[in-house]
Amino acid sequence: MVALSTPFTRQAGVEVPLICGAMYPCTNPELVAAVSAAGGIGIVQPLSMVYVHGHDLRSGLRLIRRLTDKPIGMNVLIERSSRTYEERMRRWLDVALEEGVRFFVTSLGKPRWVVDRVSGAGGVVYHDVTERKWALKALEGGVQGLIAVNDRAGGHAGPKSAEALIGELGDLGRPVICAGGVGDERAFVAALRLGYAGVQMGTRFIATDECRVHPDYKRRIVEAAEDDIVLTERVTGVPLAVIRTPHVERVGTRAGPLARWMLRGRRTKYLMRTIYGLQYAWKLKRAALGGGSSRDYWQAGKSVGGVTAVEPAGEIVRRCAEALREAGGPAPPAPATARPPSA
Repeated sequence: MVALSTPFTRQAGVEVPLICGAMYPCTNPELVAAVSAAGGIGIVQPLSMVYVHGHDLRSGLRLIRRLTDKPIGMNVLIERSSRTYEERMRRWLDVALEEGVRFFVTSLGKPRWVVDRVSGAGGVVYHDVTERKWALKALEGGVQGLIAVNDRAGGHAGPKSAEALIGELGDLGRPVICAGGVGDERAFVAALRLGYAGVQMGTRFIATDECRVHPDYKRRIVEAAEDDIVLTERVTGVPLAVIRTPHVERVGTRAGPLARWMLRGRRTKYLMRTIYGLQYAWKLKRAALGGGSSRDYWQAGKSVGGVTAVEPAGEIVRRCAEALREAGGPAPPAPATARPPSA
């Protein structure tokens, strides 16, 4: 049988080089468990676990453990504009380590403190990046891998294509994960044949039996085409990939003039970010759990083009694994000779 092993699968201790990305508000314990049980790895999103799906983090992790004993991961958002939030995230990291989590994905800040805690417990940290300069900073922080968020991703997409990112990051000597635009097994295989060590899917796993969002959200993902995905600033202040709706078209996609002015100010930008953060949490939770309304925003990436039905999460993992075996397995990593890491 063709081996599916990559540097990522060996570090994470999984069978299939496939991550179910952490998604607010869509990640629930049952979805995480289903992906991991099938051989990939599901990533817990703590805010979603606690504030959307109603689980204390420790009890939610233990629920996942009752459903599968396979490896799981956790997302650690390390943006530091709120000391209260940072302290809460540090406590959550400790809880996850105590409960046996050993794979972590960091986002939005300097990962050194996470790496120090996780490495001491024998764990691994990957960091979200959108271009080389951020990857170099993450490597200075000691991360063991990179998640390359491209211009087809859901949520806060990056500015560059999957091909451009592997060209920029492939010589840095760390496993690189492709995040964005992968909605079916053909795109999964294509990403790995580019030289990526794994693939992260998000939108595809919203349209699954195990995801606890409202059926209207799943239906919209199944029915959407790539051209239905637009970037709007009106939810978080920076471009967010959402499904085009009459409401999105009516209000436009640019942030309002007051918000733009506040985001430019040294003192006012943190207040505006807080306002946007509260708005973001409320709007997306309402849309995900409450069904359709005329003012909802539905997060999704361009991978909607590959999503044709709501189905079990484990079936998606198994189909991707089989397609990769038929293709002869992952491509070998490109030699790290393109340019020095300091470039």
